[in-house]
Amino acid sequence: MRDSLLQLLDRVGGGCVLVVGDLYLDRYIFGTPSRISREAPVMVLNEERQEDRLGGGAAPALALAALGCEVAVAGVVGDDAEGAQVRALLTASGIDTGGIVVDRTRPTTAKTRVVAEGFFLFPQQIVRLDRQERGAVPQGIEEQLCAALNGTACDALLISDYRSGVVTSELVRRVEMLGASHGVLTTVDSQGELTKFSGLNVVKCNQAEAEDVLGHPLGDYAARARALTALREQVGCDHLLVTRGGAGASLAMPVEYAEVPAFNRSEIFDVTGAGDTVVAVMTAAMLAGGSVLEATQLAQAAAGVVVRKWGNAQATRAEIAEELRRVE
Repeated sequence: MRDSLLQLLDRVGGGCVLVVGDLYLDRYIFGTPSRISREAPVMVLNEERQEDRLGGGAAPALALAALGCEVAVAGVVGDDAEGAQVRALLTASGIDTGGIVVDRTRPTTAKTRVVAEGFFLFPQQIVRLDRQERGAVPQGIEEQLCAALNGTACDALLISDYRSGVVTSELVRRVEMLGASHGVLTTVDSQGELTKFSGLNVVKCNQAEAEDVLGHPLGDYAARARALTALREQVGCDHLLVTRGGAGASLAMPVEYAEVPAFNRSEIFDVTGAGDTVVAVMTAAMLAGGSVLEATQLAQAAAGVVVRKWGNAQATRAEIAEELRRVE
């Protein structure tokens, strides 16, 4: 298996992927603990620096770019400094921002994290402040996004749904139509509402989201196989991928069911971005000619890399190859 996956990894990086979804700005304020406040039983940090990073639907775009794919994004930002920063960070990573629409009626989603460091092995998040509107984007904005889809030539369409109003049912329908009419690979990283993605090639969710739709726990291997095979048929997708953390991933396909173990079960520092990495690497691997099962295996190896990194990180080709060589 390892040799075939290494060969697949060597082929990854061709083709163009359009990532459609909710775009976030992740802002970090880092400080070192100094004392307990006299005003309240809270830690006082001496601010050291601030960092702006990309999050939400921009995360799988970064993961694809790290593997050498040509990447474009379609999404929505506000008419504000944070929206300008999202576009600037994407451009700096070599990602085409022509599909980004500015909505002057809502702010750019921004998640500000206050992080303590200096006395810990890894930085520790103290609190997070979210500025976010989850309502569906206005119809005029939706129409501009659909026009951006129609005007982009790509080999794969990846939907990243963080349920912040961008991934509407109409937008998904347009993606499904483009996939069917132009032979474009369609994948989605969902956060529930699985049946909204009927007709797509690969639908990914996590265990909690699958159980929420099913209304019961996944159970043992036999129960999981039955439940997820039925759920794939209910969703109406070609392949259903359910990530299960340290237990690996379950893959329901048209004629079989398979489980792929996690590559890293012990050195987990931060799971942020692991799901984004899985859907991105899976998409890139399928574009490179890998089967859906091989693509899942490669994606699990990549996830094993990023969970050992702090924050929303990406896995490089060299790091994935090392992970494959490290674990048989």
